Amino acid sequence: MTRPLTGGGTLLLAGVAGTAIANNYALQPALTTVAADLGAPLSVVALVPTAALTGCMTGFALLLPLTDRVAPHRLVTAMLTALAAALALGAAAPGAGVLLTAYLFIGAGAGVAAQASNIAGRHAPPGRRGSGVAAVSAGMSAGILLGRLAGGALTDLFGWRRMLLVLAALALLGALASWRLLPRERPAADRGYGAALAALPPLLSRFPELRRAVVTGGLWYLAFNLTWVTLALALAGPPYSLGPGAIGLYSLAGLLGFAVLPVTGRLVDRYAPPKVIAAGVLTAAAGAALLATGLGTPPVTAAGLALLDAGCFAAQAANLSGVIALAPTVSGGLTSVYLVLYFSVGAVGTALAAPLLDAVGWHGVCLVCCLSLLLAVVLGRGGGRTGARPTRGDTVSGGGRHPLSRVPE
Repeated sequence: MTRPLTGGGTLLLAGVAGTAIANNYALQPALTTVAADLGAPLSVVALVPTAALTGCMTGFALLLPLTDRVAPHRLVTAMLTALAAALALGAAAPGAGVLLTAYLFIGAGAGVAAQASNIAGRHAPPGRRGSGVAAVSAGMSAGILLGRLAGGALTDLFGWRRMLLVLAALALLGALASWRLLPRERPAADRGYGAALAALPPLLSRFPELRRAVVTGGLWYLAFNLTWVTLALALAGPPYSLGPGAIGLYSLAGLLGFAVLPVTGRLVDRYAPPKVIAAGVLTAAAGAALLATGLGTPPVTAAGLALLDAGCFAAQAANLSGVIALAPTVSGGLTSVYLVLYFSVGAVGTALAAPLLDAVGWHGVCLVCCLSLLLAVVLGRGGGRTGARPTRGDTVSGGGRHPLSRVPE
């Protein structure tokens, strides 16, 4: 048995997740500035978000399963220390090649945000798994949203290199706090690390709910990344020609997504996650449709972004809570499979952003996003509570039970 987290421990994990994941987004408003400083084509520097996501996927595949094997205080501390070193490398990059390499490692280190979410779900008090995961998801969403804002503002004040050093310092502070405050229990592991990695792919065939979660989650994450990366590129060019700071301000519109997550956690603890997911994705689709009206009216753009972010964040918190609930003792492996495939689809969205914007324009990008979100709703309609029998003690508030099961033999 694992010891339940205190409220302070969950708050720390939320802060760790937010500051870590922010590193994948902080440089996005400054991509044109970085390209000019390095003397590199914008099309190459625009691959920084893709490099970060690729690093995340690698970390999810190789490092996230360690949550089933390593004590939380050791694991999170090591991840944040490595993240700080990667940020320092990025700050010293002499060219685009080194910067992209650094962001591969930054993305892998930022994957500690997913480890924090898994730890919060695994160590949550009985009946509070959804609330614990949602709390860390709130921290992650704040990092995603405010990361762009902080990155743009710090770039305007100090330059992009010093901005990365500030983020490295924050990672080191998180490492110190994690070593002192996170649980020191080492999870019981019945197999070696290599065997645990080899057991990950079969999880997709064993859990149909996991397959559904991957497909629907990937579709809304593709829409999310496609929207935000093309937004930064579109606003930086004519006729808007906004600077990094002004582009970063649009991240404030997504604070609605941060605000709905505590409610999302309570709903997931009470109702089946697919119901919460459907409501969230439909909200995101409404936001994408509003964005399709154009970028010429900032209040309308802000409203569209607010709906998009709120819907995607709520859906992701519910989806991840459901994945962890499938089999909590191997939740690191389940989450690893889910997030590797989830971010793989997201990486496609970031890679397609610049060419798709050139090919079909902003309105065409919004149409693609709407179609992706609506497809996620349609494919997710078959979801519901799994028929697997819950394990003793894994009840949730409101009289319901999460679909917990042992890993099939």
